[in-house]
Amino acid sequence: MNKLNIPVGISDFAKIREEKYYYIDKTGLIADLIDKSAEVTLITRPRRFGKTLGMSMLYEFFDIRKNSREIFAGLEIAGDAILCDNWMNKFPTVFVSFRNVDGLDFDSAYDMMTVVIANLYKEHLYLLDSDIISEFDKDIVRSIVRAEPSAKIFKNSLLLLTRLLHQYYGRPVILLIDEYDVPVAKANSHGYYKEMLDVMKGLMQVMKDNASLKFAVITGCLRIAKESIFTGMNNFVSDTITDSRLNEYFGFTQAEVDKLLSDADAVRYADTVREWYDGYHFGTYDIYCPWDVMNYMLELQYNKDAKPASYWKNTSDNAIIRSFIDFAGGSITHKLEQLMAGEFIVQHIDEYLTYDYLNSSEDNLWSVLYLTGYLTVARDCKDIPDNMTALMIPNREIKDIFETTVIKWFNDSTAKWDRSALFDAIWSGNSEAVSVEMNRLLRRTISYHDYKEDFYHAFLAGIFAGAGYMVESNKEHGEGRSDIVVYDLANARVAVFEAKYTRIFENLQAECDRALAQIDSRMYAKEFEEDYDEVFCYGISFFKKRCVVKNIRL
Repeated sequence: MNKLNIPVGISDFAKIREEKYYYIDKTGLIADLIDKSAEVTLITRPRRFGKTLGMSMLYEFFDIRKNSREIFAGLEIAGDAILCDNWMNKFPTVFVSFRNVDGLDFDSAYDMMTVVIANLYKEHLYLLDSDIISEFDKDIVRSIVRAEPSAKIFKNSLLLLTRLLHQYYGRPVILLIDEYDVPVAKANSHGYYKEMLDVMKGLMQVMKDNASLKFAVITGCLRIAKESIFTGMNNFVSDTITDSRLNEYFGFTQAEVDKLLSDADAVRYADTVREWYDGYHFGTYDIYCPWDVMNYMLELQYNKDAKPASYWKNTSDNAIIRSFIDFAGGSITHKLEQLMAGEFIVQHIDEYLTYDYLNSSEDNLWSVLYLTGYLTVARDCKDIPDNMTALMIPNREIKDIFETTVIKWFNDSTAKWDRSALFDAIWSGNSEAVSVEMNRLLRRTISYHDYKEDFYHAFLAGIFAGAGYMVESNKEHGEGRSDIVVYDLANARVAVFEAKYTRIFENLQAECDRALAQIDSRMYAKEFEEDYDEVFCYGISFFKKRCVVKNIRL
């Protein structure tokens, strides 16, 4: 492979260009925003789709304090000389990100926000030396820089900064706010939603009837309902994954991935990259997740045999899926199983959400999974009602995240379920009772892998591991590898399980007999006879959420 300087975890546009990192040209976003001339543009995309890098690019292009000709040289926007002459480094520009604002309570999160705004003001300490700025305003600036403003001053801090910069430069301000919804999302998770919402409402009034504002661009994961934060703003244009004109600028298009693979001499990996990281349908575009593509390309630079991984999973605990599964009733469970089997579901999607009502309805939960990138639009589906959307899991990576989360949910849940009847049946050799209890547990699970053998393997292991038993999986015993071995050391007994699955209901009995025959012929239980008082051998056959259990007691 050709060695490329792959930028992973770098969202600073100037650094990428100055240090010669590989960059996929997204500067067309600049001309598009100028051409549409919206006063306020809210761009919502899932995490890790290049929002922060895009905002950093806008900052470098517009900010009047910079000289950006060199870092934009050779890029698409540089070809529009008139636009560059009129706009490049011609406007005071404020760029603030709230992505790191978090706290277990309101006070700690609010303290972090005051530090973010204080650091923003520190970039403009030259205002304190200007005769254009009044002494009264300078005193307010000093209180903000010290992170000691009153609540009223803090809520108006962005409005004040745009006014002061307008006064100083004699030109209106371009405002860039990245990850505006993170503080509200964190507040909702930790129980101080109303307090944080009040603060954000105050800060966002910078965009309401502000004569000092040229235009503003805001990014986030969700479009919070207008009445929650953007009250009274009639100059507002929203750009989402459904109703969009900017989709080619967030994520990688097929043509961009093709060029990246060609530049890296890695075209042979095209199918793998597509299977794992493609599949997002934003507007009319098919989009790859850029975070994943770049991470995998970086891995391949050092190991040409590197396997694709769920890089997205490693950036979050994916708590949203877990909370969704915990909420699940029969309807949701069935739909999750359809999705993980590669099918699509039909659902109403609401893009105007408030965080405090995310869990208020099933529709809201599906909407969040869609808007945050865990689901995407399924195209070419027939007979979908006008007010409904066909949804599917976009790619292999997201399916892996669902499956991993379901496994953890099952392992956690089994510890809470009363399985005493099951264990009594197992340790007494009552295979009919084991079958009854196993079927009862199966009906409570969320299946994945389209009912393949590893689903049932995880199911069995989770039942016993969750109860504190010592469990071995696929370990050499006798002349082969038994599926599951469960040890009850205190009572000197062991249970050996061999599982089969079938796609034909009528084959359940035959497959169960085949499992028992395998235990016997390969002598899986032989080595336990001298060390344990009782050895139980169970053959189990599965069909979807049904099973048959038979046993041999040695």
